Amino acid sequence: MQINGTEIQPGEQTSLKLSVGQLPSGTRISIHAHVFRSKNPGPSLLVLGGVHGDEINGVEIIRRSVNDGMFNKLTSGSVIAIPLLNIFGFINFSRDVPDGKDVNRSFPGSTAGSLASRVARTITKKILPVVDFGVDFHTGGKSLYNYPQIRFSRNHPESESLAREFAAPFSLEMRPISKSLRKTALDLGKPIIVFEGGESLRYDALAIREGMAGLKRLLLSKNMIHAKPAKKESRLFRKTKWVRAEKAGMFLWLKSSGSKVEKGEIIGQINGPYGKGDTIWVKAIETGTIIGHNNAPVVSQGDALFHIAYEL
Repeated sequence: MQINGTEIQPGEQTSLKLSVGQLPSGTRISIHAHVFRSKNPGPSLLVLGGVHGDEINGVEIIRRSVNDGMFNKLTSGSVIAIPLLNIFGFINFSRDVPDGKDVNRSFPGSTAGSLASRVARTITKKILPVVDFGVDFHTGGKSLYNYPQIRFSRNHPESESLAREFAAPFSLEMRPISKSLRKTALDLGKPIIVFEGGESLRYDALAIREGMAGLKRLLLSKNMIHAKPAKKESRLFRKTKWVRAEKAGMFLWLKSSGSKVEKGEIIGQINGPYGKGDTIWVKAIETGTIIGHNNAPVVSQGDALFHIAYEL
């Protein structure tokens, strides 16, 4: 295996720095990658966190997996672990990079583009060619909490199989977004599944625990590690809808992520700030399960409040 001019032989472990650019101050921005190789041939797995710099749970899942030695004794294959992709976003508590670009909307990237585009190009050209499949770890966006879930590409059996082997509490079939890592990798024949758990800028113990457990189940299913089988059923959904705020105001959820709901059931309320009885009741628009909810105490009209997964 060769990455950025460095040869990593079977049975070796190493850490690499992949330079992607610099800030106006002259500070270099580099991607830190840990590479673990078994002496025995097998598949190559990419585990990636921090594509959005404020999504801390994904960074912690991979950091802890590396620190705890999950990949130290691979029985076959290789693992490339990148805990933190978006360095600038991480140190600035930001989803994006200096010019406001989203790394996960910048693939396959360009060496002549913005920092986001350069980061994306580094992954596309130097990492994706040497992996077979991957897991991209994310959280919900600002104030949006996601119950631990794995997302896989629609109408792609290999991606669905990876999701079932990971076995997060919920598995969601979703079309990959244009210019995302998942779409670019899929076009290259490299299926990547996306784990979502918790919300940005906040540790979530459940999300971290489920992320690590799912990663271990995936490695075990590919015969890459020795461990006790820990089979777990994942609830599969192929449809989702967002419940949005009818009006602006102070939002209070009454049902949270992980809860089953019936169509028409009251699951939250929006109140005006002046105490004049102007309450709007928020109702479930489908019978299903809440897989994400908004923790913001104040919302604007049209804001996403609940993400409901269901089956027709």
